[in-house]
Order: sequence, then C-alpha cells, then structure tokens
Amino acid sequence: MTRILLLLALLFGAMPARADDISAAARGVVRVVTVAMADDEVVGFGHGSGFAVAPNRVVTNAHVVELAAQYPDNVVIGIVPSEGERSVQGRLIAVDPARDLALIEFGEVRLPPLAIYSGPVEDGEALVSLGYPGNVDLATARSAADFIRPLSPVRSQGNYSGARSLGGTQVLLHTAGIARGNSGGPLLDRCGRVIGVNSAITRADDGDAGFGFAIADAELMAFLREAGQSVASVGAPCTSIESQLASERDADARTAAAEAAAARETAEKNAAARAQAIEDAREANERTRENFLGIAALLLVVGALAVGGGGMLYQRGKQREAIWAGAGGAALMLAAVLVFLLRPAFDPERAEASARATAPTPTPSATSGDPTAAIGALACTIDPARSRVTVSATDDVALDWGADGCVNGRTQYAEAGRRWARILVPDGEQTVSLLEFDPASRTYTNTRYLLSAQRMTEARALRKEVQLKQCSTDQAARASLASQQSAIRAALPQLPNERLVYRCRAAR
Repeated sequence: MTRILLLLALLFGAMPARADDISAAARGVVRVVTVAMADDEVVGFGHGSGFAVAPNRVVTNAHVVELAAQYPDNVVIGIVPSEGERSVQGRLIAVDPARDLALIEFGEVRLPPLAIYSGPVEDGEALVSLGYPGNVDLATARSAADFIRPLSPVRSQGNYSGARSLGGTQVLLHTAGIARGNSGGPLLDRCGRVIGVNSAITRADDGDAGFGFAIADAELMAFLREAGQSVASVGAPCTSIESQLASERDADARTAAAEAAAARETAEKNAAARAQAIEDAREANERTRENFLGIAALLLVVGALAVGGGGMLYQRGKQREAIWAGAGGAALMLAAVLVFLLRPAFDPERAEASARATAPTPTPSATSGDPTAAIGALACTIDPARSRVTVSATDDVALDWGADGCVNGRTQYAEAGRRWARILVPDGEQTVSLLEFDPASRTYTNTRYLLSAQRMTEARALRKEVQLKQCSTDQAARASLASQQSAIRAALPQLPNERLVYRCRAAR
C-alpha cells in the first residue's frame, strides 16, 4: 500500500504550485446551447454562456434562451460543462426578460457552484470575465460537434468602470474583453466571486474603446430570490492567500515570541527569587551561628565564674557548697563547648532546596495541558482577520472534542505536531478540505482546495487507502492514518483557495 501511495503522490506532483481562484470558478462555467427543431430538422442554433449557482442549476441571460422560452416544444437547451466528456439537456425554470436573466435546471452531472460577492467594488478594480466568445468559436470550431464538446472557458481581464442603468436594470460597466457568446457568463473579482452577469457590449465604431455591461449582483440576487433559488453569498474582501498565510505566520511568530519572552521573564524572576532566598538563608544562618557563639561564650563565662566561686568557698571551709558550685560551673563550661560545636554550618544545597520551594510557581502558558485530553462541546466562530473566504459560508461550527482526537464521537483525527488533522475528500464536491484543531489554543481551521474533476478522481483514489474511519485508541492505527493523510496532503497544491479559521469556546 505504501508503494501505491508514493506512486499516486508522485502523480500529483505534476500539479501547479497553487490553486487558482479563477480556474476554480471556471469549472462551474458552462456553454448554453439552443437548438431549434422543425419536423425533426435543425432550423436554428445559438449559444451563450452560463454559470452554476447550484450543482444542478445555472444562470444565463434571458436573451440566450429567448427562443426556448417562446417555443418550449421546439427548442432544446443544451448545457455543456467545462469539464467531463458530454453535455446534458437543460430545462428552463425561471426567466426575467426585464433583468435579462434566466435559470436552467439539468440532471446527470453536478457542477461546483460559484459564490456571489455582496461587498463593494472599487473604481478601477481588476476584474475577470469567463465565457465562450463566439468570435473565438468561429475561428477554432471545425464542426457543430465542437459546440457541444466540454471545453474550458475563455478568460479575459479588465477593470471596473462604474455603475450604470441599462433599460431600468442596474449594470456594471467594465473593460474586460467580451464578445457575442459571452452573454450569461460571469464577471468575477480576483477571488473568483461573481459580481455580475455579462449581457451586452458597446459598439466600437471608428476606433472607439469597447466596454462590457454586466447585470449587477443586486439584480442577480433579487432574481434568484424570486425564483426560490438559494445561492452562496460572500461579503469578505478579496485578499491573496499568500498575504493571508504570511499574516498567519507573523501572528504565530508574535505569539511564539511573546510566549518565549514570558518564559524568560518567569525564569529570570524565579532565578532572582532563588538567589534572594539563598542570600536570606545565608544571613539567617550567620545570625543563628552568632547566637550560638554568644550563648556558648556566656555559658563559658558563667561556668568559669562558678568554678572560681567554688574554689573560694572551698578555701573558706564550705566544702559542700564548693562541690556544688564547681560541678555547676563545670557543667556550664561543658554546655558551652557543646553549643559551640553544635553551631549550624551553612548548607548551600539545603538553601537551594528551600529557595526552590519558596520560588513563585510559573503560570501555565497557552500551550500547556494534555493535547490528548477530552475538552467537550465547543462552539466555534469564524475569525475574519485570520480567514480568507472565497466561496464558503461562515456559519458557526459545533465540535465535541473527545480524548485522543475523537471528534463528535465518530471521526478520528490524526496527530500533526501539537495539532490534530483530518483530510476530507467528498464524493459530491470538487473540494478537498484539510481540517485541523489545536487543543491548546482552541483554534479550528478548515483549509480548502478547489480542484479539477481529474484531480478529485485521483484524490478519491488516495482516500480509498485510508482505513481508519471511526474513533480509535490504537496508536498504530492512528499513525497509519497520519501517514496516509500525508500522502494526500503532499498531492495537494502548494497554496489553497480558502482558509477558514475559527476560535472555539466551551458551548453553553
């Protein structure tokens, strides 16, 4: 199995160094073809562009499917994905000629939906159009079959030139190069979010500069609401993943520096406290020795006086009193010798032990604690400053963190340094998610890679090698999971499309 993982990882090594947001959005762009039939013969053909707002629904211009709306029994709508091997038939479910928007449903294939950007667009901001310009098709198509063969859309770049009103509909004016056939395709920001639907171009007679008109996101959102179609909407500003990761590294570096400084300060305080305790112990010892010496001297003097007094009593014939005085004096002098000999000496080791016992207890840092311990139910909220959001919702995430990386009682995470990690490769999406949790800081991170259909197929092949599906305390099984996930991780692009960072707290 290890050889298989290595071979597949090498296969993935040919992937580009980063995941491109525009390329990711292009996988949800389609060619919309209309074919008019009469007596089983083709009497009319047209095409435009569109983009997915749900896995089985796309938006396009109403004028692209105008004949299908007028003659539903005689006009067939074809949806040609940008990836795959075939096209599918679509069905018109909503049309708004005033806004020039239409919604088409289809089956058999699933597309990655695009997100709508709901934030402000600045004058001069760089924009990208995706679609199937007819002049390119006329130059490259060799037969009618080329119009229904899956092909990646054409990308063109330009700038935002302001908002206008076109026939009572709010539109965005831009300079991204589009042509007939781009109608219904998305106008995107640099992060691949839809800010408008291309619908018309200005005439460029006599050398006039050409401009494109795109139906504004507000009009698109209103149309989708009226059609009962939900759609992903993102208001976060567009930031590069490189700058976001650099900011994250800077934040980690600042946190590490602060922890190191706090550790140094604590160590210095403890060292100073120990030195002071040792000095205090030395001074206390000296005072005690002086007291012992003073007592010994006093006993010696009193004893000597008693012995001398006994001698005088003996000369006066008071033998009994002389004996008692002499014996008492001798005892005092002996006691003086004992006190002198028993005076305490200075013991550095004992002083050091006493200093350690009295030194301040270090305050636990944010990284302390057992990473394998259970934490319990957590409510995790998005941290906008640390996140890069392009297409995902940012709703709160509920976690129940159990012991040894068991999440919600059913999913086993693998050890990844001080963190725990799990890679998800779903069947119904073109997204690989790297989920990580740091028990020390209670930070939950979802790093998302939006991949092509081919790359997803290869990632799913790697996923099949992962055997540990449920929570386990088996160290060997968890180590095998970590190894298998490393193979998937090595196969991913160097940079992701999204990074969602959540701060978690104990759930009420």
